[in-house]
Amino acid sequence: MAQAFVFPGQGSQSVGMLAELGDTDAVRTTFAAASGVLGYDLWEVIQKGPRERLDVTECTQPAMLTVGVAMWRLWQARGGPPPQIMAGHSLGEYTALVCSGAISFETAVGLVQYRGRLMQEAVPPGRGAMAAVLGLEDDDVVAACNEISTESDIVEAVNFNAPGQVVIAGHSGAVGRAIESVRSRGARRAILLPVSVPSHSSLMRPASARLSERLAETDIHMPDVAEVYTVGVCKHESIEGIRAALGKQLYQPVRWSETIRRMIDSDAVTRIVECGPGKVLTGLNRRIERDRSIDMLAIFDKDSLQSALDRAGEATQ
Repeated sequence: MAQAFVFPGQGSQSVGMLAELGDTDAVRTTFAAASGVLGYDLWEVIQKGPRERLDVTECTQPAMLTVGVAMWRLWQARGGPPPQIMAGHSLGEYTALVCSGAISFETAVGLVQYRGRLMQEAVPPGRGAMAAVLGLEDDDVVAACNEISTESDIVEAVNFNAPGQVVIAGHSGAVGRAIESVRSRGARRAILLPVSVPSHSSLMRPASARLSERLAETDIHMPDVAEVYTVGVCKHESIEGIRAALGKQLYQPVRWSETIRRMIDSDAVTRIVECGPGKVLTGLNRRIERDRSIDMLAIFDKDSLQSALDRAGEATQ
């Protein structure tokens, strides 16, 4: 049995996440280390909010990274079996790199905080938008965006999350027109998302250039666990390949459906464990899977962690 661990990106965060695990050594030490890098009490922000602060990209990214790493360390501390492969959705790729030993946790906290700041600065508030399109084929969403997008008013398909679920992003006006277009093409729903940073669109190229400069100076090692990156849907065999993927990731689409299918079809994965707050990726992964033969788990609180450990123990007996 090949087991994969996957790590979510922005969107899964909530005030109060990990509250019942706050007394564990893994959570305490992980958050203390993150707070030392950030210069503020990250645990307090997550537990008390306000939600508006947690949802600021520069805060959300270190928060999601820290929660994912804390849950991974709990899994290890409780004797959970190691995965044979990992992947991360957008920001989650940084969590995967930490958990696989490729980047130190403290380095990654500072890196994703900087990444969030660059993304916020790339497009002024109110200029950008993202929207989720449900119930339409990928090609139809891409075609709608191509018809509307111009050099000065951009909208693009940026997250291919699951069959019938695509996220679009770009300038707010173009995104609004694309919503009307996909509805006319038969989309079941097309709704604006509560974000103003058009992640993974070409509007993030200036942020990518500056991030790449930082990545060139970042100490990165080859991961101890194989990883599939959503840029190219492949495993990179060099540190420079990892750096390049992380830089391109800011302005290229998240190809999540292909990433999960790659792990199932090419890497013989039979169990996928989502590690982080909530179970957003698990819901997507169930839609991507074709024959319902994959064991799908999510670890995000005491009960889900124990249940996953029990399931893993049964499989090894």
